[in-house]
Amino acid sequence: MPRMRAEFEELESRDLAPYALLSSASRGRKRPEPPDPHRTDFARDRDRIVHSGAFRRLEYKTQVLVNGTGDNFRTRMTHTLEVAQIARSIGRTLQLNETLVEAVALCHDIGHPPFGHSGEEELRELMAEHGGFEHNAQALRIVDLLESPYPDRVGLNLTYELRSSLLKHGVKSAGPIADDIVAEPYPWLEAQVADAADSIAYHSHDLDDGLRFGVFQEGELGELELWRKARDLAKRRYPNASARELLRPTIHQTLQLPILDLVEETGRRLQEAAPRDALAARRAKQRLVGFSDAMVAMQAEAKRYLFKRFYFAEQVVTVRSEARRVLRELFLQLQKSGAGDWRQTCDYVAGMTDRFAQLEYERRVK
Repeated sequence: MPRMRAEFEELESRDLAPYALLSSASRGRKRPEPPDPHRTDFARDRDRIVHSGAFRRLEYKTQVLVNGTGDNFRTRMTHTLEVAQIARSIGRTLQLNETLVEAVALCHDIGHPPFGHSGEEELRELMAEHGGFEHNAQALRIVDLLESPYPDRVGLNLTYELRSSLLKHGVKSAGPIADDIVAEPYPWLEAQVADAADSIAYHSHDLDDGLRFGVFQEGELGELELWRKARDLAKRRYPNASARELLRPTIHQTLQLPILDLVEETGRRLQEAAPRDALAARRAKQRLVGFSDAMVAMQAEAKRYLFKRFYFAEQVVTVRSEARRVLRELFLQLQKSGAGDWRQTCDYVAGMTDRFAQLEYERRVK
């Protein structure tokens, strides 16, 4: 017999930790809907995200290197899928709601504009006197207002828990659409896991993409403690492998090391805080999902290295500067020829993929 929603909800109640979010205890949606017979509310959220246009467009949006630079570099889509995989594994290990963890991870980057952080910086400057721009708040605008596939309602009508998980940095920048979201000291634990998985993924995968792009060589990475530890573990596992053969296992260990550290440190914090429920976990004295001090230091060192050697490498900065120019001129041309609504122009431009923005620039500006 097919499994029904009530059975999945019962399994959550039985198997998840007391501080995990239960689908059956969700605060619900802004507009009530009949429950799905086979899916929990959080599973329904996840599926709506995957089928949204904003999610599909991630395939053609920049992660670090502008889309089209090469087929083997990460895009927002591949990064998002990698984050979702890491987050699911961590969430399952910590007995959190794996479905919600996955939904948050899949949705966490849909608010990013074309051309990656360069595009966000440019939109932030353009919108400085018109309400601002921040990609987390934009993600909430997308699911609440801009994605409207249903004839009887605006937005995707996601659960309160998913919507509130998108606002990592408060609710003020999200405007009126966040008027029902209550600010708490920390996000839900499921959202904290997705956030941690994001940092794990980009540190490891940007080292990988930087090597592929040639902005640094493998031998130079020995100055990073995270890389040295990862290489030692790879050598231990494959003692007869050549230096070339050890590259992939080393990249893998730059993921595995922080994942194991996160699980161990988070377990310690949870045991110490002993939150009685999901809301108590949000109101703990410290963020409960986190890394040890030693791992924080290793990741900070890797991040500094990536900023210096990859994100601001001359060949990357040249492309990023050109992307910012294209986005600015396109935005101002659309604003000039449109109805004069800055937020509407911002929503339109932020939703573009890299290649569509370039095509629109060539058609309207060039």
